[in-house]
Amino acid sequence: MIIGRTTAIALAVFMGMAMFAATPASAFHVFFGGGGTESSASLKGVVKGFKSSKTRQVIAYKTKQRPGTIIVSTKERRLYLVLKGGKAIRYMVGVGRPGFTWKGTNRITRKAEWPTWTPPAAMRKREPWLPVTMKGGIDNPLGARAMYLGSTLYRLHGTSNRKTVGQAVSSGCIRLMNEDVIDLYNRVKVGTKVIVM
Repeated sequence: MIIGRTTAIALAVFMGMAMFAATPASAFHVFFGGGGTESSASLKGVVKGFKSSKTRQVIAYKTKQRPGTIIVSTKERRLYLVLKGGKAIRYMVGVGRPGFTWKGTNRITRKAEWPTWTPPAAMRKREPWLPVTMKGGIDNPLGARAMYLGSTLYRLHGTSNRKTVGQAVSSGCIRLMNEDVIDLYNRVKVGTKVIVM
């Protein structure tokens, strides 16, 4: 069957809209930075708007740290956001590779959506092919969100590379899947205590 150009364009637009409508909300948020149900943050009782996944669950968790504290276990390759009532949200994370691991306590001093990446001079010396700077976007190594830790070069940040989450491959930053870092970003504030152990 032969169709005219106008009909072909109309069909293409219709199919595109149908595919967009079928796109999961999490994928929409990864590409467009929206909050949706995952942006509804609450540390009061029930965790509102929470959706569990293979890399993110609400679990029973005992700690002396106050609700709202972030605890990163580099050994487990997990990040815990402490909640009230003996619970926490557990996220799978990627951590520093051998020689780049670290421990300490700091606070989130800045938050950014689709952040620009500027590799430190030491990193560019090790890997001279890296760009001087790279604008935010889906291909940016910092992913959809970044939370900067004190005056250090370390961040909690996103990635679209699922293979690196749960692994020890970074230069010291803690990375989460983009959908997970958006969820965490919307639940914490500047000043949040972060413990890496």
